[in-house]
Amino acid sequence: MIKVGVLGFAHGHVMSYGGEWNANDRYDVRIVAGWDHDAERLGKSCETLGAVPCATIDELLSMVDAVVISSETHLHAELVEKAAAAGKDIICYKPLALTMQEADRIVDAVNKNGVRFSMGWQMRTDAQNIRMKEMIVKEELGKVCAFRRRHGLATHTWANFENTWHVAPEKNRDIFADDSAHPINMMQWIFGMPETVSCEMSTMLNPKIPNDNGIALFKYANGMVAEITCCFTCSAVEATTEVYCEKGSIQQAYGDAPATRLPRVSGAPGLKWFREGDSDWTDSGIPSPAVHGQRLKDQAGPLADFLKGGPSVCTAEEGRDTLRLVLACCLSAREGKRVSVRDDGVYNI
Repeated sequence: MIKVGVLGFAHGHVMSYGGEWNANDRYDVRIVAGWDHDAERLGKSCETLGAVPCATIDELLSMVDAVVISSETHLHAELVEKAAAAGKDIICYKPLALTMQEADRIVDAVNKNGVRFSMGWQMRTDAQNIRMKEMIVKEELGKVCAFRRRHGLATHTWANFENTWHVAPEKNRDIFADDSAHPINMMQWIFGMPETVSCEMSTMLNPKIPNDNGIALFKYANGMVAEITCCFTCSAVEATTEVYCEKGSIQQAYGDAPATRLPRVSGAPGLKWFREGDSDWTDSGIPSPAVHGQRLKDQAGPLADFLKGGPSVCTAEEGRDTLRLVLACCLSAREGKRVSVRDDGVYNI
């Protein structure tokens, strides 16, 4: 049994897959301890998981084989450095860090201490997304000409959200920097790093929740254009991903929280594709989860496999590149122009 400790319970996703670990012996992974600077959050989370609340980080590190870091983002670098120095394998939640300097510290700590590291990204473990990537990499519908991923949340309907750490600039920047990391990382996972980005952001509803809407247009060396649309004032929607290829197209629905909240047309496929010459769409046969929370629980298997020696879901270097892309969006929006994703101006954001 692999004993895991949680360093910070700010990101609630750990309660989903961690709950699966603790409820199912088949994973051979168990959360046994937790630490958090917020005593109330620590107590409630550990009680739910049946874990021991620790007064100090060192106490937790002495009890476990590996850690999940799901604290507020500004604490990630410090916690990774401490866990890596103690020789613990690490799962870290997103985004990797607040700044590129902090991301560099994380990569350096992981490599210096030779520990295994993975980020937790449910978009990389989702069965439909894995099938889409396979189709794209194998060019089953020919060359990809354009890619679009829409991602959103209905944060404008969440009571008191403007007072949470998620939108505190010193802890997590803003909601775009936090949650756009999901679809941007998915794009990077499928296609690699683009060359340039042009991004516009707006604050549409609550000035205390800045950048609640943003659209980023990435361009790749081969000319492919990828659009990442993030609407955090999104109450309901169905369409999630669109891939336009020379010999057909791929369409996905029901891929995030706003897309799973309402009843669906009976039998409607979540992932389908059309190939030129066919008379109809092809249903992937891969079901869409009834609720978005199931995708969070479904990370339990891949992350347990990682802890048992399997592949990383996302390396520290890849996580740093995702942060670079997110901050390049911020740089583009600030300067009002298209920028190179390799522009070192991201170190000043």
